Amino acid sequence: MSIALCLGVLFLEVIVICRNIKTLFNFDPPVTSEEIRAASLQFVRKISGFNKPSKANEGALLAAVDEIAGISTRLLRALETNAPPKNREEEAAKAKARAAERFGA
Repeated sequence: MSIALCLGVLFLEVIVICRNIKTLFNFDPPVTSEEIRAASLQFVRKISGFNKPSKANEGALLAAVDEIAGISTRLLRALETNAPPKNREEEAAKAKARAAERFGA
């Protein structure tokens, strides 16, 4: 049984992990509510398979985004670490270098 944790929501038997959702914990400056909402939207799009939902599904998907954003906010506030906060620009540069090495420049 595989276990994946994506935005604080535990799923069993998840094969596809949310690769495009970035880590939001322990950064300086701290994560914003807009970043949490964007990650929540990306997560809902991924698990629903809808990039642009129909009018019939729009309300359900927006409600899910709100709930996941709230859960994620509570999770991020509750987490503790002794590690120093990561610098956003440095982490972005590292990710860009990894991508260039993996996929070529």
